[in-house]
Amino acid sequence: MTDCIYLDNNATTKIDEEVIGAMMPYLTIYYGNPSSMHSFGGQVAKAVQKAREQVAALLGAEHSEIIFTSCGTEGDNAAICAALTAQPDKHHIITTEVEHSAVLNFCKHLEKQGYSVTYLGVDSQGRLDLDEVQAALTGNTALVTMMYANNETGVIFPVEEVGKLAKEYGALFHVDAVQAVGKVPMDMSKSSIDLLTLSGHKLHAPKGVGALYARKGINFPAFMIGGHQERGRRGGTENVPGIIALGKACELAQSHLENLSHERQLRDYLETSLLTLISDTVVNGTTEERLANTTNIAFKYVEGEGILSSLNQYGICASAGSACTSGSMEPSHVLKAMGLPNSVLQGSIRFSLSRYTTQEEINRVIEIVPDIISHLRSITPRIEDETTSSPTKEQEKANLIQQILEEEVKPFLAQDGGDIDLYDIEGDLVKVVLKGACDACPSSTATLKLAIEARLKDRVDPELTVIAV
Repeated sequence: MTDCIYLDNNATTKIDEEVIGAMMPYLTIYYGNPSSMHSFGGQVAKAVQKAREQVAALLGAEHSEIIFTSCGTEGDNAAICAALTAQPDKHHIITTEVEHSAVLNFCKHLEKQGYSVTYLGVDSQGRLDLDEVQAALTGNTALVTMMYANNETGVIFPVEEVGKLAKEYGALFHVDAVQAVGKVPMDMSKSSIDLLTLSGHKLHAPKGVGALYARKGINFPAFMIGGHQERGRRGGTENVPGIIALGKACELAQSHLENLSHERQLRDYLETSLLTLISDTVVNGTTEERLANTTNIAFKYVEGEGILSSLNQYGICASAGSACTSGSMEPSHVLKAMGLPNSVLQGSIRFSLSRYTTQEEINRVIEIVPDIISHLRSITPRIEDETTSSPTKEQEKANLIQQILEEEVKPFLAQDGGDIDLYDIEGDLVKVVLKGACDACPSSTATLKLAIEARLKDRVDPELTVIAV
């Protein structure tokens, strides 16, 4: 699908045409190794240096403070390792409950290695309490690591204030700025941030390239042992085309920082329109300190999976959370950390815009979404907030049907490349729509339909009416 309305820019972005233009010669003409002694390699080395300067300019840093990486995850891991290696006598880390999996999962790994990790919570608006940060800091704290802006809600953390608190206790401060770079003005020369990571594909460069800022004077050991590349800190031949592309993307991002009002106006219009047109709809996260391109909207009492599936049928690309965890059926860990009720957790959708998003696209989304929500609310069981009362027999029956479809039928179909596209449960009527390999063979599909019907009637209620298509 190429003709789509793409509102999933916090997952990845379209490569800018100028970025492609800058990158292509280093795939086809200037293919020399920047470490080579001949002039052909030297020419490429100069281009890599220019890209380093372009990245540094966007961050307000010195070019010697920029280390090229393959992605944000590598940068996060490298920064955390470097901070801990630089302070071997300290064994305490502070992070938050709403971090990207690149940080959260690595911190959980470090706990198994003997480190103590404090996971700071957020309030119902996704905001961080500076008093809690200060209370968590000790003389044993080696590192404070947190994101600049949340990838799901867009909420911006008070990173400069956190950095100053960390300095008071001699702790290093790492910021995952993957979502913020190119969307928030930065000046590392005046910042309290020691280490900062970014990823190219979040600012209209290709996937597979990123950068790590390491403040001059920090003891930063090699995290990839090999050659002398990146001043000996990351060995291995450079991804020259990706680096050139990242440099150009950073140059363009710097010029577009002054035009963020375009994204903000479209975002606000989308948000206001949907909240006006659709009842029981709320914005997740503070609307004050927030990325200009991001809104996370909860359409209460319906499931986000059904909303996304319906949006996809209209060619609208959105998300229910981080792209790195979207395969999970669990509600967003970010929204759960905010303490939001179940009706909000289940029906939350993230729309993230870019400089390419148009008014016409937003108008189309506003036209389509109310009908989708109205339809889903009319055909699916209403998702309620958790209460102390016991579920009704109808709820228990619907829950059991859903459990069988999710935990038994779906895995069985997946063995042959099939899946359930969607299902509706309304009283004693169950509708199941099959897809994938199930479409390829009519005879086997008929057998599958009978098997699903038999299983549900046997396990739940023989009076069920099951329609599988």
